[in-house]
Amino acid sequence: MNITEARAALAPTGVLRAGINMTNFLLVSGGLVDGKPVGVSPDLAAIIAERLGVPLQLVPFPSPGALADVAGQNIWDIGNIGAEPARAQTIDFTPAYVEIESTYLVPAGSTLQTIADVDQPGIRIASTARAAYDLWLEANIKHATLHRASGLDGAFDLFVNDKLDALAGLKPRLLTDVTRLPGARILPGQFAAVQQAVGVAKGNPGSAYLIDFVAEAKASGLIADLIARHKVVGLSVAP
Repeated sequence: MNITEARAALAPTGVLRAGINMTNFLLVSGGLVDGKPVGVSPDLAAIIAERLGVPLQLVPFPSPGALADVAGQNIWDIGNIGAEPARAQTIDFTPAYVEIESTYLVPAGSTLQTIADVDQPGIRIASTARAAYDLWLEANIKHATLHRASGLDGAFDLFVNDKLDALAGLKPRLLTDVTRLPGARILPGQFAAVQQAVGVAKGNPGSAYLIDFVAEAKASGLIADLIARHKVVGLSVAP
């Protein structure tokens, strides 16, 4: 796909509108500067806009679910979001550009020792509703039960206040949460690696351009440079 075709497909209004999930603290790591989000995800969107030769408009969303809900509704042109099968019904994704390890935190005195131990009858897991790892758990947990809350802080509070058995989350966030709970542990390993990708509305031919862009960005070291620039711990360039 040549650049003229890509520009027409990805920025039909003459501006690249990039949907940004504001709650992913690894990809939007610096809060707001001049009213705009800062981090790997906004920077990546800016580079895509620059390559296309169009201005960038960042469209912030309070959750990944909210971003996914409006796919195809002419609100955003590209969406930087976790690539999950449930979302692929309405969004075409590039291969992942970064991935984030997902695991569990368990309270003091827990008998749970491994990831596999968690999926047992009677085990209650606190999770953030509609996060990428929550969608993975919904599709894969067979015996334990999921208890959902809105937002990362909501899931932590649910875990603590209701004395649940495990808190699911991105490992970098759990490394902070574990310091708030004496005796709590993070289980070794991961139940999933959340794959962060660039998405377009289902059927948008511009996905071919983005697939090539992401492959080049990983191979050239661009993604690694963005991670280093923002000093993000817990993100790794996807294979």
